[in-house]
Amino acid sequence: MSRIFGTDGVRGLANGLLTADLAMELSQAAAIVLGHRHAAEGRRPTAVVARDGRASGEFLGAAVTAGLASSGVDVYDAGVLPTPAAAYLVGDIDADFGVMISASHNPAPDNGIKFLAHGGKKLPDAVEDAIQQVYEAKEFERPTGAEVGRVHRLSDAEDRYILHLVGAIPRRLDGLSIVLDCANGAASGVSPDAFRDAGASVHVIGAEPDGLNINDGVGSTHLEPLKRTVREIGADLGIAHDGDADRCLAVDHTGTEVDGDQIMCILAMAMKEAGRLEQGTLVATVMSNLGLQLALDRAGINLVRASVGDRYVLESMVANGYNLGGEQSGHVIMADYATTGDGLLTGMMLASRVAQTGMPLQELATVMTRMPQVMINVKNVDKAAAKTDSAVLAAVAETERRLGEEGRVLLRPSGTEPVVRVMVEAATAEDAQREAEALVAVVEEHLSL
Repeated sequence: MSRIFGTDGVRGLANGLLTADLAMELSQAAAIVLGHRHAAEGRRPTAVVARDGRASGEFLGAAVTAGLASSGVDVYDAGVLPTPAAAYLVGDIDADFGVMISASHNPAPDNGIKFLAHGGKKLPDAVEDAIQQVYEAKEFERPTGAEVGRVHRLSDAEDRYILHLVGAIPRRLDGLSIVLDCANGAASGVSPDAFRDAGASVHVIGAEPDGLNINDGVGSTHLEPLKRTVREIGADLGIAHDGDADRCLAVDHTGTEVDGDQIMCILAMAMKEAGRLEQGTLVATVMSNLGLQLALDRAGINLVRASVGDRYVLESMVANGYNLGGEQSGHVIMADYATTGDGLLTGMMLASRVAQTGMPLQELATVMTRMPQVMINVKNVDKAAAKTDSAVLAAVAETERRLGEEGRVLLRPSGTEPVVRVMVEAATAEDAQREAEALVAVVEEHLSL
């Protein structure tokens, strides 16, 4: 069997790839691999289970709970909560591991199962592979009688998480008017409460989940409703979550988008000013805009680039002791407070910076100027040769020479699609388009299948 774990757990069409049987058996396998921390003490392992509001999460959550409890794991059901809340609770109640049922920003028919290690951390590939091996062998543990796991409702899950968030921000949000777009997802209940408890005046959209409308025309992948609402009510800023609220994008009072790169830049400078940016370093991916690099250079902050994917950002952070990283998409990791991207924490920290400085978000965002960026996906080419073909490499080098310090080139084989991505940033949109098209022509000529 091929590897069933992707870059963020097991994800697919609910009742298609992702069946109740798969959910239960994966959970039985996870119980064996992740549930032995207290074995020597004779204590039953514990796990936190949470989900977003998708209709399929109801039966998948029941299957996960059944798999864990039937394997002798005591389950703490946290209900509908953001992914970062589930991760926080695993550490907060000292559970052995956690399970989050969500497909993040994907449409409602999809779902996913993500396992979290002790402390709420994401699993390394080797541990996911171990779970898959047990799942394929079907050699599950099935205790009986008093040895089966029990299921408990974690009734104060939201309160624990909100207290954590409000306690993390350096300045309360009193006096700020904020629009929240909860993507009809997992943040619909907890995010408005958290921002209000921090003092903000909150107007909420995209917070009427019905199990089928998650991410449907709202949230961080559809910013127009947020932009329109911020302008209509004259709010100071707007915050958009995705379905499981591990991301955050923002708009200023004019309805102009503030993306993940700009948010990271603002937060990095604030943390440096407070003496809290470890090693003066921010970790971003190779897709982050050149404008972020230039802004950080001016501020004396080092930028480390990781491969695309928040797990690779986190790996770099953990390996080197950095405490801030993220992606252009708004997946920001603040390691002093969270083990994963947290859209609520990010949004509250951004709003807190507005309150702390007295500057509107529009002005704060000017610390970084986004360079024009063109991305073209080249199909029907040998993507494996993209990093070795001499003609292609020579064309990339020549393009970089022409662009100089005001441009950047990235040629990247997709990890999920049969395409090569050609990305060019330049001083003008015209330059970026021209250079990208020229590189595409070289890739098509030399790598065509």
